[in-house]
Formats: sequence, C-alpha cells, structure tokens
Amino acid sequence: MKKQILLIVIMLLTVNVFTQTKQLKAYLSYATFDMPGQQAYIETYLAAEAGSVVFKEVETGKYQAAIEVTMVFMQNDSVRNFAKYELKSPIIEDTNMVNFGILDQQRFSLPDGEYMLNLEISDKNNPKVLPFITTEQIDLFFNENDIQLSAIQLVEKFEKSVTESIITKNGFDLIPLVYAYYPESSKQLNFYSEIYNTNKKFGNDGKFLVTYYIESFEGMNKLKDYLFRKRVDARDVNVLLHSIDITQLPSGNYNLVVEVRDQKNEVVTLNKVFFQRNNPGVQFNLVDIASVNITNTFADKISSPDTLREMLRCIAPVASESDRDYANNLSKTSDLLTMRQFLFNFWQNKNYENPESAWKKYYQEVQKVNASYKTQTKKGYASDRGRVYLKYGAPNHIVEVYSEPAAYPYEIWHYYTLGSQRNKRFVFVTKDMVTNDFVLIHSDAIGELSNYRWQLEIYKRTWDPNNIDDTGPEDAFGNKAYDFYKNPR
Repeated sequence: MKKQILLIVIMLLTVNVFTQTKQLKAYLSYATFDMPGQQAYIETYLAAEAGSVVFKEVETGKYQAAIEVTMVFMQNDSVRNFAKYELKSPIIEDTNMVNFGILDQQRFSLPDGEYMLNLEISDKNNPKVLPFITTEQIDLFFNENDIQLSAIQLVEKFEKSVTESIITKNGFDLIPLVYAYYPESSKQLNFYSEIYNTNKKFGNDGKFLVTYYIESFEGMNKLKDYLFRKRVDARDVNVLLHSIDITQLPSGNYNLVVEVRDQKNEVVTLNKVFFQRNNPGVQFNLVDIASVNITNTFADKISSPDTLREMLRCIAPVASESDRDYANNLSKTSDLLTMRQFLFNFWQNKNYENPESAWKKYYQEVQKVNASYKTQTKKGYASDRGRVYLKYGAPNHIVEVYSEPAAYPYEIWHYYTLGSQRNKRFVFVTKDMVTNDFVLIHSDAIGELSNYRWQLEIYKRTWDPNNIDDTGPEDAFGNKAYDFYKNPR
C-alpha cells in the first residue's frame, strides 16, 4: 500500500489543436485514507491536458510529450515527503489529434499533521514556457480511538482487480475522477470511501447506519430523490463503493455527503465532497409552489410588487442555481401570490420552525452589504464582495491595498474556516476607486473562481507580460500582493 507506483490512464478531454505556443494546463485533486495500525496516506490525482503540451518527434512519424512533475509535502519549513518524476504520453502519429489527457496517481505515507503540498509541472519539450506551480494545504488527521471517515474519492469507473496496483483498494481497481465535473453525457456518480473503528464504538457484533446523499452546495438542502440509507455491520474498516444515477440531476453545484449514524439515528461523523453537474435538458423538481400556505405569515403581509421583486433578487448569493433562476424569472412577472409563496418556501427550507427569523437575519446582512459594497450600477448584494460576504459571512481578515505602486486597488479576504475548508482567501481588484466595483479575480475556496495568474490582474496597471505563462510580475519595490495573500495580516 505504501509503494509509489506511476499510473498513466488515457481519458477523453476537449482540448485545443496542436500548436508550439502552448500554456500547460493541469488539474489536481487528492484524498486522504487511514491504515489502522500503520501510517495514513494521501493520494494525489493529477491530470494534464495533452493538447496543452508540446509533442516531440521520437522516431520518424511518431511523437511523444514529456512532463516533469515535482510534488513536495512541507511541514513547518521541513520536507516530509516528495516525488520528482517524468511523465510521458503515449506515442502518437498525428499531433492534431491530441484529444486525450494524462492521469497520474501517487500515494504518499505521512504521519498525522498539517501539510503544504507544493506542485510544479513543466513541459520538457517546451522549456521556454514557465512551469505550472500551485500550492494546496492538506490536513491529515485520523484518531484510532474514534469513528473516522476517509475522504470521499470520486471514481470515473471501477472493476474487480486482477493484479494489485496503485489504483487497487480492497479488491477493486478505481479509476479516479480528477475533475469533479459531470457533463450531460455522465449518467452515474461513483464514489469510494472508508469508515474506520466502528467496531470500537458499536462492538464486533454491532450495526450502524450509513447515509449518503446529494445536497445543494449553496443552501445545503438535501435532495430527497438522492438520499440513500444502508445498515452495516461494524468492522475495523468498512468499505463504501456505490453508484448514484444522476441522469435526472439538473445543472448546479452540489455536495456528495456521507454520514455515519448510531442506533439512535444521530450523526457520529460525516464527510462531503464538492462536484458540479451540467445537465441543461433537466429542470429542477421544485415543490408545487401553488400548494404553499402563506396565510398569516410574514410573506402574506408584503403587498408591494417592487419590494417582493427586490426580496427575490437579493437571495441570489445564498440560493441554489435552480432557485436563483426560478426567483429571477418570477421577479419579471406580476404574479404577486407566487412570489410570496416562493419567498416563504425558500426561507422555510432554511429554518422550518421560524422562517421569518431566518429572513430578517439575512436581510440585516443585505442592508450591510448594500451600504458598504454598492456600486454606481449595482446593489451591494449583486457585487462580488457583497455576494461573498452574504454567502460565507464576514471574513476574519481583510487586507485593503488602495495605493500600492504599480498595482490597481485590491483587497484580500481571509477566512479561517468555510465549513470543512480552512484558510481560504478571496482576491478582489478594481480599476479605480470611484466605482467601488471590486471584482473577484481568484479564490482557493471550493466552487469559486480559481486563477493561478491572479497577480497579473492586479499589476496590469503598469506591467503587461509578453509570456502568457507568467504567473506574476518580476519583483519590484512595493509589490506586496503575493506576500499579503500567503501571510494575511
């Protein structure tokens, strides 16, 4: 289990045609697993688009790409584990037909702790292009005395193993899904996870309940058609390998959630993983709004059409994609009753016992962002900073830099925690202070815009690089954005 073995799997991708001026594109995901009685480990899943690298002729009429990958796990400025290797593509004959990608899986054994993974990928056949560089914080903690869940690994496909390899777990070969994205052609969501130490909690002859379901990412509402339960015998390690039919799952951002529940049906532990679905042919199965009774509720007392429309618009930052679209379309009508019913139903889903309280609490925050982040053309809740504030709450730190030489005015927001995520940042920039319209250009939070070249957007005021692969400006007096990003204060 601890051996590091290289695996290359060819996957179908949509990529650009072959050209010598390429920008290397790569994607990284990872999962953490325990091995009771041994060290835990981190699995990394890396995909590089073949269409983004240069193919070199290795023999007459035959071409191959070569990528150098370096992964370093740092802890308190010390290297705890690393790998440096060359990844070669299959040999091809037509460089205009590079409609595939290269998937690399590695496994790193590490003691419990917090790590910073530094990843660098370079195209060996295109040395003029700067390498792809990124970092990711990884937390690895497993308590052998408590019930624990591994990460949830999204799986492209799986089958019973014939020969054990790096992709083998508990008798199955698992092809990882590096991109947490399901296009319209995807019909199944497959996932793998492990539960540890249930026999210590429930006894060797005990049983417990596993619940897994899909919830909306924005509102964290369970989708009743995607809720599954299974009674399981307690073991040292329980293996979960399941498939969910997502044919009728509409487009949107979601979490796949796995829960362990005790005999009283109380949650003992849970884990979740984010994914995106693109399924334009399916509409969300909303409740029958016409059946919602709003008599004597706060929504029943709202008589102004303009007020109702504004209330529907301002929920966008905390609404799912389907609710957001429905509310937007509804606000363009004159159907006041349905507006009231939808508004009440939305906040009842947030707080069944007291939907009015949930609405009032949220609206107080809306008024704050309207005062602080409004622009010449937008209400505060419609601005990027307002959306982030309403969705995640107030940040723990805000770095405001409005007069740095060579830079456009920018802000960096730092959150200690965002649900299960830790140390997440948002970078906003504006071309001038008059409009007050700060645009989000990068975040490392799940489900948000990610742009590893975000520094270019800040320093374009005085620096316009010729190389499309530059990630940031050369060191110059007063350039502090990257330092503020890594060390918010």
